[in-house]
Amino acid sequence: MTEPTGNRDADPLPLALPTHTATRIVLVMIRRMAAHGLRDARAAMLALDVFGPQFQRPLLLTRSLVVELARTSGRRIELAPCCALGMTRDEGLIVDLIGGGGLATLAALTDDSECRSAYATAEALGAAITDCCPV
Repeated sequence: MTEPTGNRDADPLPLALPTHTATRIVLVMIRRMAAHGLRDARAAMLALDVFGPQFQRPLLLTRSLVVELARTSGRRIELAPCCALGMTRDEGLIVDLIGGGGLATLAALTDDSECRSAYATAEALGAAITDCCPV
């Protein structure tokens, strides 16, 4: 992870992790896939542990979201290490997008690039999380 330009004393993980367990695990899966590849076995095991027999839908949608964001973003999206106890601003935007954040959230995350497929994938992932692990 690169150091931010500007104030080096600024907290690189200013946001708390999501309180909803499944959303927090999806964030860890995104971190793992970004760092270790889309077919990371630990990310798949996390999905299996949290979502049980319905794990394939959230796993596939998480992979799709990572690909769509990487393919279409107009800037580098900053992610924390897998075991970090906080979230970067970009991760907070991803969590907000999955939770139903609008197109303004997507624009902030991707630097206004045209990526409606990432928005649709994030909505579908949010629905999968709700279906598999309600509140």
